Amino acid sequence: MTGGSLARRFFVLAALWSTLALAVAGFVLIAVYRGHVERAFDDRIAIHMKTLVAALADQADAGGSFRMPGDLGEPRFEMPLSGWYWVVRRVDGGNVVLASPSLTGEILPLPSEAGETVTRRAPATAYVEGPDRQRLRVLERIVDFDGLREFRLAVAADAGALDRDIAGFRWRAVMVLALVGLGSVASALFQVRLALAPLERMRASLARIRSGEATRFDADLPAEIAPLAHELDALVEANREAMERSRTHVGNLAHALKTPLAVLVNEARGSDEPLARHVVEQAELMREHVQHHLDRARIAAQRRVIGVVTDVEPVVERLARAMRRIHADKGVAIDVAIEPGLKFRGEREDLEEALGNLVDNACKWCDGRVLLTATHDPAVARDAPARLLLVVEDDGPGLPPEQRAVAVERGRRLDETVPGSGLGLSIVEETARLYGGSFRLDASEMGGLACRLVLPAL
Repeated sequence: MTGGSLARRFFVLAALWSTLALAVAGFVLIAVYRGHVERAFDDRIAIHMKTLVAALADQADAGGSFRMPGDLGEPRFEMPLSGWYWVVRRVDGGNVVLASPSLTGEILPLPSEAGETVTRRAPATAYVEGPDRQRLRVLERIVDFDGLREFRLAVAADAGALDRDIAGFRWRAVMVLALVGLGSVASALFQVRLALAPLERMRASLARIRSGEATRFDADLPAEIAPLAHELDALVEANREAMERSRTHVGNLAHALKTPLAVLVNEARGSDEPLARHVVEQAELMREHVQHHLDRARIAAQRRVIGVVTDVEPVVERLARAMRRIHADKGVAIDVAIEPGLKFRGEREDLEEALGNLVDNACKWCDGRVLLTATHDPAVARDAPARLLLVVEDDGPGLPPEQRAVAVERGRRLDETVPGSGLGLSIVEETARLYGGSFRLDASEMGGLACRLVLPAL
Protein backbone atom coordinates (compact mmCIF):
# COMPACT_ATOMS: atom_id res chain seq x y z
CA MET A 1 0.00 0.00 0.00
CA THR A 2 1.63 3.23 -1.16
CA GLY A 3 0.59 6.86 -1.03
CA GLY A 4 -2.79 7.93 0.31
CA SER A 5 -3.71 8.88 3.85
CA LEU A 6 -2.26 7.29 6.98
CA ALA A 7 -5.57 7.79 8.76
CA ARG A 8 -7.39 6.02 5.93
CA ARG A 9 -4.91 3.14 6.05
CA PHE A 10 -5.24 2.65 9.81
CA PHE A 11 -9.02 2.97 9.68
CA VAL A 12 -9.42 0.52 6.79
CA LEU A 13 -7.11 -2.02 8.41
CA ALA A 14 -8.90 -1.71 11.77
CA ALA A 15 -12.31 -1.98 10.11
CA LEU A 16 -11.26 -5.04 8.06
CA TRP A 17 -9.77 -6.74 11.11
CA SER A 18 -12.85 -6.02 13.23
CA THR A 19 -15.17 -7.26 10.49
CA LEU A 20 -13.16 -10.44 9.98
CA ALA A 21 -12.80 -11.16 13.70
CA LEU A 22 -16.49 -10.58 14.40
CA ALA A 23 -17.54 -12.68 11.39
CA VAL A 24 -15.39 -15.59 12.59
CA ALA A 25 -16.68 -15.11 16.13
CA GLY A 26 -20.25 -15.13 14.83
CA PHE A 27 -19.77 -18.37 12.90
CA VAL A 28 -18.13 -20.01 15.91
CA LEU A 29 -20.85 -18.85 18.33
CA ILE A 30 -23.65 -20.02 16.07
CA ALA A 31 -21.94 -23.37 15.48
CA VAL A 32 -21.38 -23.87 19.22
CA TYR A 33 -24.96 -22.91 20.00
CA ARG A 34 -26.30 -25.20 17.27
CA GLY A 35 -24.25 -28.09 18.65
CA HIS A 36 -25.46 -27.41 22.18
CA VAL A 37 -29.12 -27.19 21.16
CA GLU A 38 -28.90 -30.32 19.01
CA ARG A 39 -27.29 -32.28 21.85
CA ALA A 40 -30.03 -31.17 24.21
CA PHE A 41 -32.66 -32.11 21.61
CA ASP A 42 -31.00 -35.48 21.02
CA ASP A 43 -30.96 -36.12 24.79
CA ARG A 44 -34.69 -35.47 24.87
CA ILE A 45 -35.28 -37.90 21.99
CA ALA A 46 -33.00 -40.45 23.69
CA ILE A 47 -35.20 -40.31 26.81
CA HIS A 48 -38.23 -41.17 24.69
CA MET A 49 -36.20 -43.95 23.04
CA LYS A 50 -35.40 -45.47 26.44
CA THR A 51 -39.04 -45.21 27.48
CA LEU A 52 -40.08 -46.97 24.25
CA VAL A 53 -37.50 -49.75 24.70
CA ALA A 54 -38.63 -50.34 28.28
CA ALA A 55 -42.30 -50.45 27.28
CA LEU A 56 -41.62 -52.87 24.44
CA ALA A 57 -39.45 -55.10 26.63
CA ASP A 58 -42.26 -55.45 29.14
CA GLN A 59 -44.74 -56.47 26.43
CA ALA A 60 -42.63 -58.64 24.12
CA ASP A 61 -43.70 -62.29 23.86
CA ALA A 62 -41.73 -65.37 22.89
CA GLY A 63 -43.03 -65.25 19.34
CA GLY A 64 -41.30 -61.98 18.71
CA SER A 65 -44.41 -59.85 18.63
CA PHE A 66 -45.28 -56.75 20.65
CA ARG A 67 -48.41 -55.20 21.97
CA MET A 68 -48.95 -51.51 21.49
CA PRO A 69 -47.27 -49.75 24.42
CA GLY A 70 -49.22 -47.37 26.56
CA ASP A 71 -48.41 -43.77 27.36
CA LEU A 72 -44.77 -42.90 26.57
CA GLY A 73 -44.93 -39.50 28.28
CA GLU A 74 -45.45 -37.48 25.06
CA PRO A 75 -49.06 -36.86 23.99
CA ARG A 76 -47.95 -35.85 20.47
CA PHE A 77 -47.13 -39.50 19.71
CA GLU A 78 -50.91 -39.97 19.64
CA MET A 79 -51.75 -36.90 17.51
CA PRO A 80 -51.92 -37.47 13.72
CA LEU A 81 -48.96 -36.00 11.82
CA SER A 82 -47.82 -34.08 14.88
CA GLY A 83 -44.16 -34.40 13.93
CA TRP A 84 -43.45 -36.75 16.84
CA TYR A 85 -43.25 -40.38 15.75
CA TRP A 86 -41.80 -43.75 16.68
CA VAL A 87 -41.55 -46.95 14.70
CA VAL A 88 -40.32 -50.54 15.21
CA ARG A 89 -38.99 -52.47 12.20
CA ARG A 90 -37.39 -55.81 11.73
CA VAL A 91 -33.72 -55.70 10.83
CA ASP A 92 -34.15 -58.51 8.33
CA GLY A 93 -36.65 -57.37 5.75
CA GLY A 94 -37.43 -53.98 7.25
CA ASN A 95 -41.08 -54.75 7.88
CA VAL A 96 -42.87 -52.41 10.26
CA VAL A 97 -43.84 -54.20 13.47
CA LEU A 98 -45.32 -51.28 15.39
CA ALA A 99 -45.69 -47.55 14.76
CA SER A 100 -47.01 -44.60 16.71
CA PRO A 101 -50.60 -43.56 16.01
CA SER A 102 -49.28 -40.15 14.90
CA LEU A 103 -47.84 -41.69 11.72
CA THR A 104 -51.34 -42.61 10.47
CA GLY A 105 -49.89 -45.21 8.14
CA GLU A 106 -47.15 -42.98 6.68
CA ILE A 107 -43.55 -44.15 6.23
CA LEU A 108 -40.88 -42.76 8.54
CA PRO A 109 -37.47 -42.60 6.80
CA LEU A 110 -34.57 -43.84 8.92
CA PRO A 111 -30.99 -42.57 9.21
CA SER A 112 -29.71 -45.96 8.05
CA GLU A 113 -31.62 -45.47 4.80
CA ALA A 114 -29.82 -42.14 4.34
CA GLY A 115 -26.39 -43.81 4.59
CA GLU A 116 -25.80 -43.52 8.34
CA THR A 117 -24.16 -46.52 10.03
CA VAL A 118 -26.28 -47.97 12.86
CA THR A 119 -25.18 -50.82 15.16
CA ARG A 120 -26.25 -52.14 18.54
CA ARG A 121 -23.45 -50.18 20.17
CA ALA A 122 -23.64 -47.07 17.98
CA PRO A 123 -27.02 -45.41 17.46
CA ALA A 124 -27.32 -42.75 14.70
CA THR A 125 -29.03 -39.41 14.52
CA ALA A 126 -29.90 -37.51 11.33
CA TYR A 127 -32.26 -35.00 9.77
CA VAL A 128 -34.82 -36.52 7.40
CA GLU A 129 -37.90 -35.39 5.53
CA GLY A 130 -40.92 -37.03 7.08
CA PRO A 131 -44.64 -37.13 6.37
CA ASP A 132 -46.23 -33.96 5.06
CA ARG A 133 -42.68 -32.74 4.11
CA GLN A 134 -41.81 -32.19 7.76
CA ARG A 135 -38.16 -31.76 8.75
CA LEU A 136 -37.51 -34.34 11.46
CA ARG A 137 -34.65 -35.17 13.78
CA VAL A 138 -34.53 -39.00 14.02
CA LEU A 139 -32.69 -41.25 16.48
CA GLU A 140 -32.26 -44.86 15.36
CA ARG A 141 -30.83 -47.84 17.25
CA ILE A 142 -30.84 -51.64 16.99
CA VAL A 143 -32.28 -53.56 19.94
CA ASP A 144 -32.30 -57.29 20.73
CA PHE A 145 -35.12 -58.21 23.13
CA ASP A 146 -33.99 -61.23 25.25
CA GLY A 147 -32.60 -63.25 22.36
CA LEU A 148 -35.46 -62.48 19.99
CA ARG A 149 -34.85 -61.06 16.60
CA GLU A 150 -33.13 -57.72 16.26
CA PHE A 151 -35.34 -54.74 15.65
CA ARG A 152 -34.72 -51.21 14.43
CA LEU A 153 -36.28 -48.67 16.75
CA ALA A 154 -36.57 -45.04 15.66
CA VAL A 155 -37.93 -42.02 17.48
CA ALA A 156 -38.48 -38.81 15.50
CA ALA A 157 -39.23 -35.28 16.68
CA ASP A 158 -40.23 -32.16 14.77
CA ALA A 159 -37.04 -30.14 14.06
CA GLY A 160 -39.00 -26.95 13.31
CA ALA A 161 -38.76 -25.73 16.89
CA LEU A 162 -35.06 -26.55 16.88
CA ASP A 163 -34.52 -24.61 13.65
CA ARG A 164 -36.52 -21.67 14.92
CA ASP A 165 -34.48 -21.59 18.10
CA ILE A 166 -31.21 -21.63 16.15
CA ALA A 167 -32.48 -19.02 13.67
CA GLY A 168 -33.56 -16.76 16.54
CA PHE A 169 -30.14 -17.06 18.16
CA ARG A 170 -28.43 -16.45 14.80
CA TRP A 171 -30.43 -13.24 14.28
CA ARG A 172 -29.71 -12.00 17.80
CA ALA A 173 -26.02 -12.86 17.45
CA VAL A 174 -25.77 -11.05 14.12
CA MET A 175 -27.45 -7.96 15.55
CA VAL A 176 -25.27 -7.90 18.66
CA LEU A 177 -22.06 -8.50 16.68
CA ALA A 178 -23.07 -5.86 14.13
CA LEU A 179 -23.52 -3.34 16.94
CA VAL A 180 -20.18 -4.38 18.41
CA GLY A 181 -18.62 -4.04 14.94
CA LEU A 182 -20.04 -0.54 14.47
CA GLY A 183 -18.77 0.38 17.92
CA SER A 184 -15.35 -1.03 17.09
CA VAL A 185 -15.20 0.87 13.80
CA ALA A 186 -16.27 4.10 15.51
CA SER A 187 -13.69 3.48 18.23
CA ALA A 188 -11.02 2.80 15.60
CA LEU A 189 -11.92 6.03 13.81
CA PHE A 190 -11.71 7.97 17.06
CA GLN A 191 -8.40 6.34 17.99
CA VAL A 192 -6.93 7.07 14.56
CA ARG A 193 -8.04 10.68 14.75
CA LEU A 194 -6.68 11.02 18.26
CA ALA A 195 -3.40 9.25 17.47
CA LEU A 196 -2.74 11.29 14.30
CA ALA A 197 -3.81 14.64 15.74
CA PRO A 198 -0.17 15.53 16.62
CA LEU A 199 0.79 14.97 12.99
CA GLU A 200 -1.96 17.38 11.94
CA ARG A 201 -0.58 19.92 14.43
CA MET A 202 2.86 19.35 12.99
CA ARG A 203 1.51 19.91 9.47
CA ALA A 204 -0.17 23.13 10.59
CA SER A 205 3.09 24.27 12.19
CA LEU A 206 4.95 23.59 8.96
CA ALA A 207 2.33 25.57 7.03
CA ARG A 208 2.80 28.52 9.41
CA ILE A 209 6.57 28.32 8.95
CA ARG A 210 6.21 28.27 5.15
CA SER A 211 3.81 31.22 5.27
CA GLY A 212 6.17 33.19 7.50
CA GLU A 213 3.80 33.27 10.49
CA ALA A 214 6.17 31.20 12.66
CA THR A 215 9.84 30.25 12.76
CA ARG A 216 9.71 26.97 14.72
CA PHE A 217 7.48 23.95 15.24
CA ASP A 218 5.14 23.68 18.23
CA ALA A 219 6.98 22.46 21.31
CA ASP A 220 4.04 20.46 22.73
CA LEU A 221 4.37 17.29 20.65
CA PRO A 222 4.38 13.60 21.67
CA ALA A 223 7.71 11.98 22.47
CA GLU A 224 7.52 9.83 19.32
CA ILE A 225 7.55 12.76 16.86
CA ALA A 226 9.18 15.47 18.98
CA PRO A 227 12.70 14.45 17.76
CA LEU A 228 11.51 14.83 14.16
CA ALA A 229 10.20 18.33 14.93
CA HIS A 230 13.53 19.24 16.58
CA GLU A 231 15.47 18.00 13.54
CA LEU A 232 13.22 19.99 11.20
CA ASP A 233 13.68 23.09 13.37
CA ALA A 234 17.44 22.61 13.11
CA LEU A 235 17.14 22.15 9.34
CA VAL A 236 15.08 25.34 8.96
CA GLU A 237 17.56 27.27 11.08
CA ALA A 238 20.53 25.89 9.15
CA ASN A 239 18.80 26.83 5.89
CA ARG A 240 18.16 30.33 7.16
CA GLU A 241 21.76 30.76 8.33
CA ALA A 242 23.10 29.47 5.02
CA MET A 243 20.93 31.93 3.12
CA GLU A 244 22.06 34.79 5.36
CA ARG A 245 25.69 33.89 4.68
CA SER A 246 24.93 33.78 0.95
CA ARG A 247 23.33 37.20 1.10
CA THR A 248 26.34 38.57 2.95
CA HIS A 249 28.72 37.13 0.36
CA VAL A 250 26.60 38.51 -2.48
CA GLY A 251 26.57 41.95 -0.85
CA ASN A 252 30.31 41.87 -0.30
CA LEU A 253 30.88 40.85 -3.91
CA ALA A 254 28.56 43.58 -5.16
CA HIS A 255 30.44 46.19 -3.12
CA ALA A 256 33.84 44.87 -4.21
CA LEU A 257 32.88 45.05 -7.91
CA LYS A 258 30.74 48.14 -8.01
CA THR A 259 33.20 50.42 -6.24
CA PRO A 260 36.08 49.95 -8.74
CA LEU A 261 33.65 50.26 -11.65
CA ALA A 262 32.27 53.51 -10.22
CA VAL A 263 35.82 54.87 -9.88
CA LEU A 264 36.58 53.96 -13.49
CA VAL A 265 33.38 55.62 -14.71
CA ASN A 266 33.99 58.80 -12.72
CA GLU A 267 37.60 59.09 -13.91
CA ALA A 268 36.65 58.42 -17.52
CA ARG A 269 33.82 60.94 -17.51
CA GLY A 270 36.35 63.64 -16.67
CA SER A 271 37.84 63.33 -20.16
CA ASP A 272 36.39 63.96 -23.61
CA GLU A 273 38.71 61.52 -25.33
CA PRO A 274 37.13 58.73 -27.43
CA LEU A 275 38.87 56.16 -25.25
CA ALA A 276 37.31 57.65 -22.13
CA ARG A 277 33.83 57.53 -23.66
CA HIS A 278 34.45 53.93 -24.66
CA VAL A 279 35.59 53.11 -21.12
CA VAL A 280 32.42 54.70 -19.68
CA GLU A 281 30.23 52.76 -22.09
CA GLN A 282 31.88 49.41 -21.34
CA ALA A 283 32.04 50.07 -17.60
CA GLU A 284 28.32 50.82 -17.52
CA LEU A 285 27.66 47.62 -19.47
CA MET A 286 29.85 45.70 -17.03
CA ARG A 287 27.95 47.17 -14.11
CA GLU A 288 24.64 46.11 -15.63
CA HIS A 289 25.94 42.60 -16.20
CA VAL A 290 27.37 42.39 -12.70
CA GLN A 291 24.07 43.57 -11.24
CA HIS A 292 22.15 41.06 -13.37
CA HIS A 293 24.22 38.09 -12.23
CA LEU A 294 24.27 39.26 -8.63
CA ASP A 295 20.46 39.51 -8.72
CA ARG A 296 20.31 36.04 -10.24
CA ALA A 297 22.49 34.63 -7.44
CA ARG A 298 20.41 36.44 -4.82
CA ILE A 299 17.15 35.06 -6.23
CA ALA A 300 18.57 31.54 -6.43
CA ALA A 301 19.51 31.75 -2.75
CA GLN A 302 16.35 33.44 -1.52
CA ARG A 303 13.90 31.07 -3.24
CA ARG A 304 15.26 28.26 -1.06
CA VAL A 305 14.56 30.11 2.17
CA ILE A 306 11.63 28.52 4.03
CA GLY A 307 8.95 30.90 5.21
CA VAL A 308 9.57 33.85 2.84
CA VAL A 309 6.13 35.12 1.75
CA THR A 310 5.07 38.43 0.18
CA ASP A 311 1.57 39.94 0.01
CA VAL A 312 0.88 40.72 -3.64
CA GLU A 313 -1.68 43.51 -3.34
CA PRO A 314 0.53 46.11 -1.55
CA VAL A 315 3.37 45.51 -4.01
CA VAL A 316 1.09 45.89 -7.04
CA GLU A 317 -0.67 48.99 -5.71
CA ARG A 318 2.63 50.68 -4.80
CA LEU A 319 4.13 49.82 -8.20
CA ALA A 320 1.06 51.14 -10.05
CA ARG A 321 1.25 54.46 -8.20
CA ALA A 322 4.97 54.79 -8.97
CA MET A 323 4.50 54.04 -12.67
CA ARG A 324 1.65 56.54 -12.95
CA ARG A 325 4.00 59.25 -11.68
CA ILE A 326 6.95 58.15 -13.85
CA HIS A 327 4.84 58.12 -17.04
CA ALA A 328 2.64 61.07 -16.09
CA ASP A 329 3.82 63.02 -19.15
CA LYS A 330 2.36 60.30 -21.39
CA GLY A 331 -0.92 60.17 -19.43
CA VAL A 332 -0.92 56.38 -19.11
CA ALA A 333 -3.98 54.89 -17.35
CA ILE A 334 -2.87 51.89 -15.28
CA ASP A 335 -5.78 49.69 -14.15
CA VAL A 336 -5.29 47.02 -11.49
CA ALA A 337 -7.39 43.89 -10.80
CA ILE A 338 -6.14 41.80 -7.86
CA GLU A 339 -7.68 38.71 -6.30
CA PRO A 340 -7.88 39.35 -2.52
CA GLY A 341 -5.46 37.51 -0.27
CA LEU A 342 -2.85 36.61 -2.89
CA LYS A 343 0.57 35.72 -1.48
CA PHE A 344 3.80 35.21 -3.42
CA ARG A 345 6.14 32.55 -2.06
CA GLY A 346 9.31 34.59 -2.44
CA GLU A 347 11.06 37.88 -1.75
CA ARG A 348 9.27 41.21 -2.19
CA GLU A 349 12.24 42.67 -4.10
CA ASP A 350 12.05 39.94 -6.74
CA LEU A 351 8.32 40.47 -7.28
CA GLU A 352 8.81 44.23 -7.49
CA GLU A 353 11.67 43.90 -9.98
CA ALA A 354 9.81 41.46 -12.27
CA LEU A 355 6.53 43.38 -12.23
CA GLY A 356 8.33 46.71 -12.48
CA ASN A 357 10.06 45.64 -15.70
CA LEU A 358 6.77 44.40 -17.19
CA VAL A 359 4.69 47.45 -16.26
CA ASP A 360 7.44 49.88 -17.28
CA ASN A 361 7.80 48.13 -20.62
CA ALA A 362 4.01 48.20 -21.14
CA CYS A 363 3.85 51.90 -20.30
CA LYS A 364 6.59 52.66 -22.86
CA TRP A 365 4.81 50.85 -25.69
CA CYS A 366 1.13 51.42 -24.92
CA ASP A 367 -1.11 53.97 -26.59
CA GLY A 368 -2.54 55.11 -23.26
CA ARG A 369 -3.81 52.13 -21.21
CA VAL A 370 -2.20 49.30 -19.21
CA LEU A 371 -4.02 46.54 -17.31
CA LEU A 372 -2.35 44.54 -14.52
CA THR A 373 -4.23 41.41 -13.34
CA ALA A 374 -3.19 39.17 -10.41
CA THR A 375 -5.03 35.90 -9.66
CA HIS A 376 -4.43 32.29 -8.74
CA ASP A 377 -3.50 30.36 -11.86
CA PRO A 378 -6.70 28.51 -12.91
CA ALA A 379 -4.68 26.03 -14.99
CA VAL A 380 -3.12 24.43 -11.89
CA ALA A 381 -4.51 21.03 -10.90
CA ARG A 382 -6.35 20.76 -7.57
CA ASP A 383 -3.66 18.69 -5.83
CA ALA A 384 -0.71 20.65 -7.33
CA PRO A 385 1.09 23.50 -5.53
CA ALA A 386 -0.63 26.87 -5.84
CA ARG A 387 0.53 29.25 -8.55
CA LEU A 388 0.26 33.01 -8.94
CA LEU A 389 -0.70 34.35 -12.39
CA LEU A 390 0.34 37.94 -13.16
CA VAL A 391 -0.77 39.39 -16.50
CA VAL A 392 0.35 42.81 -17.77
CA GLU A 393 -1.47 43.97 -20.94
CA ASP A 394 -1.32 47.12 -23.01
CA ASP A 395 -3.13 48.63 -25.99
CA GLY A 396 0.02 49.29 -27.99
CA PRO A 397 1.17 47.82 -31.31
CA GLY A 398 2.14 44.46 -29.75
CA LEU A 399 4.61 41.97 -31.21
CA PRO A 400 4.19 39.42 -33.99
CA PRO A 401 4.61 35.78 -32.87
CA GLU A 402 8.04 35.40 -34.49
CA GLN A 403 9.46 38.30 -32.45
CA ARG A 404 8.07 37.28 -29.05
CA ALA A 405 10.73 34.63 -28.44
CA VAL A 406 13.48 37.07 -29.50
CA ALA A 407 12.19 39.79 -27.16
CA VAL A 408 13.07 37.82 -24.00
CA GLU A 409 16.67 37.20 -25.05
CA ARG A 410 19.16 38.88 -22.79
CA GLY A 411 20.28 42.31 -24.04
CA ARG A 412 18.07 42.13 -27.13
CA ARG A 413 16.29 45.39 -28.08
CA LEU A 414 13.80 45.34 -30.94
CA ASP A 415 13.58 49.15 -31.14
CA GLU A 416 16.68 51.23 -30.34
CA THR A 417 14.61 54.45 -30.27
CA VAL A 418 13.06 53.49 -26.95
CA PRO A 419 15.43 53.88 -23.99
CA GLY A 420 16.49 50.77 -22.09
CA SER A 421 19.19 48.14 -21.70
CA GLY A 422 17.36 45.20 -23.25
CA LEU A 423 17.61 43.26 -19.97
CA GLY A 424 14.08 43.83 -18.64
CA LEU A 425 12.20 40.87 -20.13
CA SER A 426 15.20 38.58 -19.76
CA ILE A 427 15.33 39.45 -16.04
CA VAL A 428 11.64 38.58 -15.75
CA GLU A 429 12.18 35.29 -17.57
CA GLU A 430 15.17 34.50 -15.35
CA THR A 431 13.20 35.28 -12.19
CA ALA A 432 10.33 33.03 -13.28
CA ARG A 433 12.70 30.18 -14.11
CA LEU A 434 14.62 30.42 -10.84
CA TYR A 435 11.37 30.34 -8.87
CA GLY A 436 10.12 27.33 -10.82
CA GLY A 437 7.50 29.38 -12.69
CA SER A 438 7.08 30.43 -16.30
CA PHE A 439 6.92 33.52 -18.48
CA ARG A 440 5.53 33.99 -21.96
CA LEU A 441 4.32 36.70 -24.31
CA ASP A 442 0.88 36.54 -25.95
CA ALA A 443 -1.45 38.79 -27.86
CA SER A 444 -3.70 40.92 -25.67
CA GLU A 445 -7.42 41.44 -26.16
CA MET A 446 -6.63 45.14 -25.77
CA GLY A 447 -4.71 44.98 -29.04
CA GLY A 448 -1.15 45.06 -27.72
CA LEU A 449 1.06 42.61 -25.84
CA ALA A 450 0.09 40.38 -22.89
CA CYS A 451 2.92 39.33 -20.58
CA ARG A 452 1.98 36.26 -18.50
CA LEU A 453 4.14 35.59 -15.46
CA VAL A 454 3.52 32.49 -13.30
CA LEU A 455 5.17 32.31 -9.86
CA PRO A 456 4.70 30.09 -6.78
CA ALA A 457 1.90 31.17 -4.45
CA LEU A 458 0.86 30.28 -0.92
